[in-house]
Amino acid sequence: MPGSTPASLIAEGPEVFRAPELVAGPRLSLRRQAWRRFRKHTLAVASLFILGFLVLGVVVGPLLWRVPMGAIDLSAMLQGPLLDHPFGTNGLGQDLLARMIFGGRISLAVGVAAMAVAVGIGVAVGAIAGMASGRVDAALMWLTDLFLALPQLPLLLLLMYLFRGALRAAFGDEGGIFLLIVVVIGGLRWMSLARLVRAQFLSLREKEFIEAARALGASRARLMLRHLLPNALGPVIVAGTIEVANAIIIESTLSFLGLGFPPDVPTWGHMLYDAQQYLDSAPHWALIPGAAIFLSVLSINFIGDGLRDALDPRRVI
Repeated sequence: MPGSTPASLIAEGPEVFRAPELVAGPRLSLRRQAWRRFRKHTLAVASLFILGFLVLGVVVGPLLWRVPMGAIDLSAMLQGPLLDHPFGTNGLGQDLLARMIFGGRISLAVGVAAMAVAVGIGVAVGAIAGMASGRVDAALMWLTDLFLALPQLPLLLLLMYLFRGALRAAFGDEGGIFLLIVVVIGGLRWMSLARLVRAQFLSLREKEFIEAARALGASRARLMLRHLLPNALGPVIVAGTIEVANAIIIESTLSFLGLGFPPDVPTWGHMLYDAQQYLDSAPHWALIPGAAIFLSVLSINFIGDGLRDALDPRRVI
């Protein structure tokens, strides 16, 4: 009869009228989708293991390798890698493995702390500029362009020269220099993050969900903190990983130029500075910290590439 349901459809009803999501299988959460996309980036996964090994080495290393960092043995000067000294020794017979472990803590800590300062300033400036309009936006972007126009390395060296004495007197040699390096590097690396966050806010604030939240009476602060900022964090995370690598390189450059930590603090950059006179007789002294800097920076950059792909929802799993 017209309008009646065919018997074949009734028999196959549970199969024909199943919900689409039941046919396609359970939908993956956003975290699992991001992790699947990240796992497809082979170099990023390998870099994650390399960076994890470096971090684990500098954290757990002192518990496993108990050779004193500052112990001097003039009879073992400039030795190559041996069983007693796997990374060799320096010009004073000091064990390079112990100094690499201690210096790695400082170099990686400087990178992470300087990144946190840069991200904090950049996100704050970019969010306010992207949410506001008119004079506030113009003033903040003018300030950002001004900092971008400054010659960063000469300014960095000048600030280190001017304030290192006062901070060392106030916080001690290591604490004062660490604070100064972190603040100066972070304070000169926030501009690209600010422009990135502002661009994300300008794009997102025209979306339908923002219009709906605004129509429901959400304040500017709520729109910024609950709706705009969480949706803009993907590119910020990627940019933040790159800033860690940049901070490690800048700290190594400062130490190599003699404006970083005191000579008795063996950061990776300072070890390179000390080894430059012995490149012919003891190349291992420069190769080992140089390789550590190279691997850590390269790993962080590849992890950033992997995060960029993982946090892009347009990429197919």
